[in-house]
Amino acid sequence: MRKKNPLVSIIIPTYNRGWILKETIDSVLAQDFTDFELIVVNDGSTDNTQDILSSYNEDIVVLRQDNQGVSSARNKGIASASGQFIAFLDSDDLWLSQKLSTQVDFFNANPDALICQTEEKWIRNGIFVNPKKRHKKLSGNIFKPSLYLCLVSPSAVMIKHSLFEKTGMFDESLPACEDYDMWLRVSCRYPVYLIDTPLIIKRGGHADQLSRSSGLDRYRIQSLKKIIESNLLTDEQAMAAVKVLKKKCDIYANGCIKRGRKEKALYYNDLAGSCLARVTSPEKILCSLP
Repeated sequence: MRKKNPLVSIIIPTYNRGWILKETIDSVLAQDFTDFELIVVNDGSTDNTQDILSSYNEDIVVLRQDNQGVSSARNKGIASASGQFIAFLDSDDLWLSQKLSTQVDFFNANPDALICQTEEKWIRNGIFVNPKKRHKKLSGNIFKPSLYLCLVSPSAVMIKHSLFEKTGMFDESLPACEDYDMWLRVSCRYPVYLIDTPLIIKRGGHADQLSRSSGLDRYRIQSLKKIIESNLLTDEQAMAAVKVLKKKCDIYANGCIKRGRKEKALYYNDLAGSCLARVTSPEKILCSLP
């Protein structure tokens, strides 16, 4: 049964994660804050996922669709959500019991804030590990450092529902790095606040993680292209974005050369060079990439 007028809508997208999904859902149901609805989007799973979801009866809302990817699943959840706030949880992660209450308290104390995230603990192959310095989360205006790598964890954020009207939804054309794309669109315009308490556990090391896919930088390059073309950026932000784009294009082109893909390498080299030249021109024209 869907809860009427919940303050928070929680969205878990899942695909063939029956082996771990129950722990994730249970970590939500164990929260000390209870004014929420839990929406689980089954993205065409072929394992025992639906049996697990059915066992929760009316405690959760289950949406089903053919396999269309994590962005589509999250967007379906957002479209169905009725809460003032949206919180995401990846189906292999866990929340500690005070995650929701801590973020709701933050928004009550900071009514102008649109998005916040918490710190996190990492488990890799069952062992707690320390994130590297480059993964350190920041608070406030994080657009420039976010260009290099994703500094926002979907499982850690809480977002005012109204923010998606300003930034749009997750890009369903991206099979990976869709979160990198989203947080660039958010952070170029709005501060992303950090609650410096680890309230989620990110579990990694398993074979079906999207972050383990090869060639992810081509999706980051696509996201950089989009944000540069969006006309949302200041001149300073655009310059920073193009410099990162050039660096990523150079690295990706070198990888293409090593694999004998010379035409692809030439494309990325030309893309980076022409883009940088246009942005640094006196006219400050933002590039339009082919």
